[in-house]
Amino acid sequence: MRERQQLDDSINSLRDVESRLDDNLGLIELGEEEDDTEIVGEAEDALRAMKVEINRRQIEMLLSGEADSNDTYLEIHSGAGGTESQDWASMLLRMYTRWAEKRKMKVEILEFHSGEEAGIKSVTLLIRGHNAYGWLKTESGVHRLVRISPYDSQARRHTSFASAWVYPVIDDTIVIDIPESEVRIDTYRASGAGGQHVNTTDSAVRITHIPTNIVVQCQNERSQHKNRATAWEMLRSRLYDEELKRREEEAGEQEASKRDIGWGHQIRSYVLQPYQLVKDLRTGVESTSPQDVLDGDLDTFMEAALAHRIQGSDAEISDVD
Repeated sequence: MRERQQLDDSINSLRDVESRLDDNLGLIELGEEEDDTEIVGEAEDALRAMKVEINRRQIEMLLSGEADSNDTYLEIHSGAGGTESQDWASMLLRMYTRWAEKRKMKVEILEFHSGEEAGIKSVTLLIRGHNAYGWLKTESGVHRLVRISPYDSQARRHTSFASAWVYPVIDDTIVIDIPESEVRIDTYRASGAGGQHVNTTDSAVRITHIPTNIVVQCQNERSQHKNRATAWEMLRSRLYDEELKRREEEAGEQEASKRDIGWGHQIRSYVLQPYQLVKDLRTGVESTSPQDVLDGDLDTFMEAALAHRIQGSDAEISDVD
């Protein structure tokens, strides 16, 4: 039913564009016949706005992967550097939350480890919305921040790193069989807010997949049983994501290596001092308004990275500004 609804939405959207195109072309024709420049101007403005919309829809057509329409998990981890990188990780959490909210997506925190003084050590989000994984999958990698540190009494410039990891939520049509002999399950006390019960019982669950050394954990629910079920879902999703990558590598996808998490695989730099610039190191796309980007204005970067990933380094997307 969800697949059918998506197809219905796509067809209705196309028909709506065709109808508006015909209407505005008709208005231009009428305005020219009656020498009414106001009508012609309004119709031309509407067509320019449609061009922006159509360009965005063309990018969405690139979301054709088998899991692109799925919900997604997003993990953020602070890098070396203590408070600096932990604060940077919390800024990334805010950035992606803002982005998701702008797209009317729902965000749920599954796991959260706060920093010693400020920020976060790690967080795992569940983001629900149409094409959530398709849009966010190009965000996996290392993000670099350069700024004057608010935690340095001498106001020196610092460089901080944090990593993002994105993998899809799998639905009931995808079967991932994991023998229990291949996993280690640990329980522990959850950290952070949640009341006396959360902090005094071993409700949090960590599952380690021994063959791949993949680790997932969940502490969102008060019930260990629910956290265990969610952790199993996360593990199946991680293994499915690994399989998707393996298929891409076999198909000769050069971008696969760039999506590996590691400090040598930076995907984007955010410079707040001595100048203002956000630059994607894969596509060359830049923004001179870092605050807008940190407030969730990520579509330009995602669109360029998506086109680059699917079409290769020669891919180009139309200017929609």
